[in-house]
This record gives sequence, C-alpha cells and structure tokens, in this order.
Amino acid sequence: MALLALEKCGIISQNIYHNLDTDSLVRLALNNNEGKLNKTGALLINTGEYTGRAPNDRFIVLDDITKDEVNWGKINKPISEEIFSNLFKKVTKYLNDKTIYVFDGFLGADKKYQMGFRTICEMATSSLFAHHMLIRPSEEELSSFKEDFTIICAPNFKCDPSIDKVNSSAAIIINFTRKIILIVGTRYSGEIKKSMFSVMNFYLPKKDVLPMHCSANIGKDNDVCIFFGLSGTGKTTLSSEPNRMLIGDDEHGYSKENVFNFEGGCYAKTYNLSKEKEPEIFSAIKEGTLVENVVENPLTGDFIFNDKSISENSRASYPIDYLPSFVIPSVGPKPKTIIFLSADAFGVLPPVSKLNLNQAMYYFISGYTSKLSGTEKGVVEPEATFSSCFGEPFLPLNPVVYAKMLKERIINDNVKVYLVNTGWINGQYGQGERIPLKYTRAIVTSILNGEIEKSEFIKDPIFNLEIPLYIENVPQDILVPEKAWKNHDEYIKTSHHLASLFNKNINKYSLEEEIINEGPKKK
Repeated sequence: MALLALEKCGIISQNIYHNLDTDSLVRLALNNNEGKLNKTGALLINTGEYTGRAPNDRFIVLDDITKDEVNWGKINKPISEEIFSNLFKKVTKYLNDKTIYVFDGFLGADKKYQMGFRTICEMATSSLFAHHMLIRPSEEELSSFKEDFTIICAPNFKCDPSIDKVNSSAAIIINFTRKIILIVGTRYSGEIKKSMFSVMNFYLPKKDVLPMHCSANIGKDNDVCIFFGLSGTGKTTLSSEPNRMLIGDDEHGYSKENVFNFEGGCYAKTYNLSKEKEPEIFSAIKEGTLVENVVENPLTGDFIFNDKSISENSRASYPIDYLPSFVIPSVGPKPKTIIFLSADAFGVLPPVSKLNLNQAMYYFISGYTSKLSGTEKGVVEPEATFSSCFGEPFLPLNPVVYAKMLKERIINDNVKVYLVNTGWINGQYGQGERIPLKYTRAIVTSILNGEIEKSEFIKDPIFNLEIPLYIENVPQDILVPEKAWKNHDEYIKTSHHLASLFNKNINKYSLEEEIINEGPKKK
C-alpha cells in the first residue's frame, strides 16, 4: 500500500517505512542524527533556520475549486497550477531512492466529519510529529485506509526562488484540486499541523461544521467550555485543568450535535514551562515526546525552558493520552460557555467581562491580543495584534463566514460568552504587572460554576464591556482597570488609543451596524 501511494505521487523508493510506532521512529531518527535523546526520554531536535511558521512562503493553488471561494490576499496568496506542478516534479524526483516514512491518520474525532491524511516524509522526526498529532487508526481502519489528502514533506529540499517562482528556499503549498500539500525547505513541524488545519477549515463549513482554533474541556456535569485565543494567551494552560477533562488543546469542530477535537495529540509551547504552573504539560515531556528548539543544560542534561536563545516558540509534541485527564474519543456535547482570551499588554481591558451576542461577534472577528516590547526586533512598545476568529492565518474562507456560523451556534445553543484578559493589570507593560495565573484560574472557575452571574456588573464607558465587581479569590481592586491604574489620565489616553486600533481593524469587514456599535466607543 505504501509503495503504491508513493508511485501514485511519482516517487520511486525501495526503502519505505509505513506506519511505524513511536519507539521505531525515535530509533531511526537517532540513527539519522536528526536529534538527540534527552534524560527525560524525549527526542530533542533543532529545526534550524525556521523555528516558526513561514507565512510569506504559504500559497494556495488558484484553480476552478478555489478561485471564487478562497479569501485571497496577504494570507491566502495564490500560486498557479503550473508553478505547483513544476515544483512538485522536482521534489518527487529529489525524493527518489531516499528512505521514505509514510504515516496514515485521521483528523476529526467525530467520524461523520473525519478526513484521512497520508503523510510522506523524508525525515523520521516529521513522521513522528504526524504520528503524534493525527488520530492513530486501528488495525482494522488501516487495512481499509483511503486518504482524502496527501502531505509531502521534504525539509531538506531547498527551492530556488528565481527558478521555482516562490519567495524563498521554503514553500508550503495547498492544492485543493489534486488534494496535495507540499512542504519543502522548512523543518518546523507546525507547518504540517497548520496546513492540515487549513484544509479542514476549507471543507467543514460546507458540511455545516464550524472549524475553530481553540481548546476545549468538559466538566463533571458534562458542561463543555471552549477557549479561543492566539499564541501566548493561555489557551492550552487554562484548558489543561485537573478538575476537568481535556477534549483538545488547539483545533476543534462545532457541529449541530457536538464539539469534537481534530487531532490525536498536543503541540504545546514550552517557553517558561514549569512543573508548578503547568504540571500536566510538564509531565507529558517524557519518552517518545518530540521537543523542538529547547536548550539543554550541558552539565545536567535538564531542559532550560526559560532560555529563548534558540527560539521563544519552543514546542513539545505528544499524544493526547500522555495527559492525565482527557476524553477518548475526543468528543463532547455542545458548549455551554465560550471564553475569548486576550493578553492585553496595554492593560486597559478588564480581567473579565461578559459579552452580549453582538459583542461576541465583534471580539471574535477582532481576535485581539498584543505583542510585547522586546519580543521582536523593532518592537519597542506594546503592539496590537488582530487575527480574525483567533486564527486568521489558517482560514481559507472569508472570516465573516466563520463568524456567522458561530453567531448561529450561540443563539441556538444559548451559549454564554466572556472575554478574559490574561495580560496586564494596574498599568500597561513596563508599568503594571501581568495578572497572576491563579487569579485567571479563579476567574475561569467563577465563569464555569456560574458564580460570576451573581455579581453586580458595571459598564466600561470606553470598551462598552460588562465588568463584574466581585469574583471569589480575586482582588476587587483589579477588576475595573479605570480604578486600578494610578494615573487616570494615562489610563484614558491608553484606552482611547487601543479603542481606535479596534475601530480601524473592524472596518476591514462587512458587518452589520449593530455589531459595529457594540465595539469600543470612538473618541
């Protein structure tokens, strides 16, 4: 079967490994010098030049399927079938006679909406990542496996931009007609994950399923909570809760019947990881886990998780069953609660606020968080970052399509929606402090057990948000930013600045007036 799969793609190889287990892939990766074994048993790799996604190198083939459906622009950049075909031929020729690692798996824990992905990789570590992140088929499922999409991953192939007509030595190209994803020139594992996610985001709305960049967990009363948030906002941390079962940490579908995880594993950020703050993730770094771009102590062999000299985007990939509390299959009932997470470095969003329906649409379309000074070259003060639906880089369709689907779900399922600021309080970055995790956990607990609704609420005059005045185990003096800041004039100035950025961003979308009016007030 594996040989036929390769021949179908024009790859001729006599040395094919098909659907290997974790131990075998780790052993082969070590034999190939792709990484080294850490004292935890985890396989440590350095992804080289690319330690994160390469958005400027991502393309979608412009053809009859995509031309009128894809939301073309800076994120979804078109490329011709001719350019794709020429590059595809070069890559498959390059892979001829090389050792090839094939892994077959599924995305979508609800089999009604499941898609099969065949990954064809030149590196054992890429196949190990696919093994961890895809839902692993049973022996019976493997015997009748049929792929819906094929991923060809050749990190050591380097494009020639002048000849191959791409932007650099790397390229990530999705071809919806040929149902192929081509990933070359980058060893960063996240390209595999997010390319598959983009495919799901294209197809599932056609099946009346909302694909979501979110985590989800479920409580003892069968109550599901969804956490939307960009990188660094606490999505994975807050959903990994000892008193609740994890459905998934990053990608889900929301159908008219349920919420279901797309993946069979987790891809957690490890920068500043600690056993005390994130024990579930910390304990998952063990034998078989794939760890990217983490520095080791040369004397003890311990991971130094707060060392960002390689990358602040260090990661660990592991199967979901490495966690102590999880749901298998990763499916739960329709949600009762949705939480939007924003790490506001301006320090003017309240730690928690309750959203009405139109506010939920406004903040979902906005997808706000902020970059911090010093985290990127040239960033000298907090910068607002807007990513529609909290996942714009992975959305082939217009973001309004996904927002309308969420609105319908919120109405039909009577879902409560909250905005939680996991960023700064008592002032902006450099003046105030980041809200302690214990307070954010207390806020989430109050939301999930319904205690927050017993509080008195006041309306923020600038951001138009409903703010509770009491949350158990959270200091009252931090709940209302206007009162928490020492310099009131500076608070007003900073609030109006962020509000203007929200208003400028939202104007990019064709939205109803009632949604626009529920956003921050214009000065």
